[in-house]
Amino acid sequence: APVRPRGDPRLLFVNAGMNQFKPVFLGTAHPRSELAHHRRVVNSQKCVRAGGKHNDLEDVGRDTHHHTFFEMLGNWSFGDYFKEEACSMAWELLTEVYEIPRDRLYVTYFGGDPLLGLRADEECRDVWLRLGVPASHVLPFPLKDNFWEMGDTGPCGPCTEIHYDHVGGGRNAAALVNQGSPDVVEIWNLVFMQYSRELEGNLLPLPQHHVDTGMGLERLVTVLQNKRSNYDTDLFTPILDAIHKGCRAPRYQGLVGEADVGHVDMAYRVVADHVRTLCVCITDGIYPGFSGAELVLRRILRRAVRFCSEVLQAPPGLLASLVPTVVEVLGDAYPELTKNANQISDVISENEAAFLSSLERGRHIIERTVQQMEPSTNFPAEVAWSLYASLGFPLDLIDLMLEEKGISLDSAGFNKLVLEDAKRKTGGLQAGQPGNTNTHLDVHSLAQLQSSNVPATDDSPKYSYALGQHGQYEFSPCQATVLMLYRDQSLHKEVGAGQRCGVILDRTNFYAEQGGQDSDQGYMIRLGQQDVLFPVESVHLCGGYVVHEVTAVETLRAGDQVQLFVDESQRLACMTNHTATHLLNFALRRVLGDSTEQRGSHVTAEQLRFDFDNKGHVTVEQLQQVEQVVQDLIQKNEVVHMAEVPLTLARRVQGLRAVDEGYPDPVRIVSLGVPVENVLTCDSEAAMQTSVELCCGTHLLQTGSVEDLAIISERQLVRGISRVIAVTGGRAKEAREVGQCLAMEVDSVSLRMKQRITSIPEMQSISKEVGQLTKVVSSTAMPQWQRRELLTILKALQRTANTAIKKLELQQAEKAAKILLAKYCNQPVIIDTISADSLSILMKVVNQLCDKSPGTSVLLLSPQASGEVLCACQVSKNCLPAFSAADWAVAVCTQMEGKAGGSPIVAKGSGSAKGMQGALTTALEFAQSKL
Repeated sequence: APVRPRGDPRLLFVNAGMNQFKPVFLGTAHPRSELAHHRRVVNSQKCVRAGGKHNDLEDVGRDTHHHTFFEMLGNWSFGDYFKEEACSMAWELLTEVYEIPRDRLYVTYFGGDPLLGLRADEECRDVWLRLGVPASHVLPFPLKDNFWEMGDTGPCGPCTEIHYDHVGGGRNAAALVNQGSPDVVEIWNLVFMQYSRELEGNLLPLPQHHVDTGMGLERLVTVLQNKRSNYDTDLFTPILDAIHKGCRAPRYQGLVGEADVGHVDMAYRVVADHVRTLCVCITDGIYPGFSGAELVLRRILRRAVRFCSEVLQAPPGLLASLVPTVVEVLGDAYPELTKNANQISDVISENEAAFLSSLERGRHIIERTVQQMEPSTNFPAEVAWSLYASLGFPLDLIDLMLEEKGISLDSAGFNKLVLEDAKRKTGGLQAGQPGNTNTHLDVHSLAQLQSSNVPATDDSPKYSYALGQHGQYEFSPCQATVLMLYRDQSLHKEVGAGQRCGVILDRTNFYAEQGGQDSDQGYMIRLGQQDVLFPVESVHLCGGYVVHEVTAVETLRAGDQVQLFVDESQRLACMTNHTATHLLNFALRRVLGDSTEQRGSHVTAEQLRFDFDNKGHVTVEQLQQVEQVVQDLIQKNEVVHMAEVPLTLARRVQGLRAVDEGYPDPVRIVSLGVPVENVLTCDSEAAMQTSVELCCGTHLLQTGSVEDLAIISERQLVRGISRVIAVTGGRAKEAREVGQCLAMEVDSVSLRMKQRITSIPEMQSISKEVGQLTKVVSSTAMPQWQRRELLTILKALQRTANTAIKKLELQQAEKAAKILLAKYCNQPVIIDTISADSLSILMKVVNQLCDKSPGTSVLLLSPQASGEVLCACQVSKNCLPAFSAADWAVAVCTQMEGKAGGSPIVAKGSGSAKGMQGALTTALEFAQSKL
């Protein structure tokens, strides 16, 4: 399976061999799927552990066994063989097939947990002893080492691990097992899934037992090739040799810690590991990007580039040059690597080149800042933030570069800046609003600028970009002069270091927030001073002046000459979503009718929002049609034409889309597929057949770059106005993949529901699964039309499940009541214990008894496997008011150290099993005292 998880938004990467088999363990596999028919499986799974719960990224390179990418070998039993066979096969493979010396192997087993009421797994221990493993090599360990859980809930069970002693020589290394020793390492883990952890935390036995085993290929090869380090095996040595040939560093020696002078061997390990991860991820459709798994891969690539350039002293291009070697090592097992080798190289080359210039600048910034720092002080948070936000330095990379210089980051100050940025992005700290005194020019300052003849900012360079030879967008550089600084509602000629201020320039290529599009971000530097960055966090337009919100890392003055650098990836994402907004506007009008008018929009790098007139909800069919119209326009790869024209001329265009707001004169027209001069022609109806809008935003040059669009939300804001939210490109593709996977899960539940189920716990389990699926479908980013369809199906399934549970409970209750009626023959009081799966069933038994014997008062107890005792009672109306069901239940449950409540007629409660016998006596005595 690919390393991109399918349909599991909680995972960034496939990080274990069992990910693809979760539906089998959870019982949610589609009954007609191939997966549901497997009983025994062996596999090798590509895994990535970087980001999320399992994250080895920062450990890679520091030792000789951590990796971000590894291959997990596994054998699986789904309700077939169990402990005896699993242990026997593992022992046979290791000792007879691979001929690993038996005296070097140690096995561990689960030693039990009194708090959970779990006994030691003596069954597993005895299997190993029968296989001939010496008792001194069979070791018990507690829950944290030898009990495996899929998550907070779900299948789990004890595990047994096989450890290998690299030293050997007849010594007993039992004391080093599970102690973090590099000499004694785990090579194989065998998990016996025999329990399910419920939401309440209790463990219930699974109806079917499963086996899940995992053995890392890299560690196994280390043992078989008699090496002490994974990096000394033939999985890595060809890559390490290729690195040596391409750099100016000494040959790899396998050193770690203080012995590794200059971190040279650490760099070898980082680059070798990371290039494998990059090759596998890119082949499986994960590219370096700005959120989720893509962001993690970007960090991995930049970490590798930094070690290539700064530690190994390699020339540009080393990372991409290693791709053929990785393909040579892994290509036979994964032929998709061979097929995509050129694409992998291109993606790595492009991203490496983009980061190298930033890396050089960042290194100069760090060195200059360190030279200016007072002794024993932390690295300034503002400078670290400029590296992080403006140059794209991952935080772990900043920490690593500072660690090498023996310096610590001002983490508290950095975290404060991160929080402020997050608030700004989520709208909690709106930059440019009247409350922000650094970007919103007050009326007096605006008048002062105008009276001082400070010219309005020329922001035409924001439209200066073109498509390069290979289809990439190229943005023109821009130099400018600082005209004025603005802080705390007043104009300044100078602003000191560490202060946030507004910077007014004579010209800019930054896009200021307007027309519903988010502002650009980026940074500026003084001409001739490459190692001081001034991060630009937001940009706003006030009275013709473009105000850049900047943190002054050093003193900034009017008259300074600066060079501007826009965050090109963020700009391109906004351009993509803005052009997609125009496509969506046109598609909505085409599907819903010409009366559909725009009421507002908001474009960010992550998504687009569009509000429009509509009399009712958009139907599932209409949502599908809208998406299809957009897809057709994307497929046509129409040219996006843009031009400034006189406002009066623009207003005459038939079919022109414009919102009710003031437009500048001249105004900018954006036309898809039809040149602007054509739509301006007298009596032209060209604009009726395409999207033509008045718009000041930045746009793509061709619609094909949108790639895909998925509407992930549609709702009515108020009567007559609807809002849709959509995503594009990779996010749209991911939303569709998630939707398909969730549709398969819903289909699987539907089929299982149609089977004849007579077990209440099984039906309750399906009902719970439907509830959980409903929550996931409601909250996950997926096509809205598909969400609606799935929620309709799930709602019907929930009704069916609830009805079936009630019916089964009633049948069980009638059966139990019939037995009790025959036993007690219309006696005035019935007090007994029975088996009942739930309080609901117990209450139904009580109700049935009282309905069929109206003069009888009933109290029943039901002990549960968890140690809890359920209590339900009903008092005959003939006994009121002297006899109260609520008082009766309280007296009984108090005896069991529990609680109860209810009405004079019916009541229920629960308590502990250790007080049950006394509770039965109390129940009888209480009833006798009232009758």
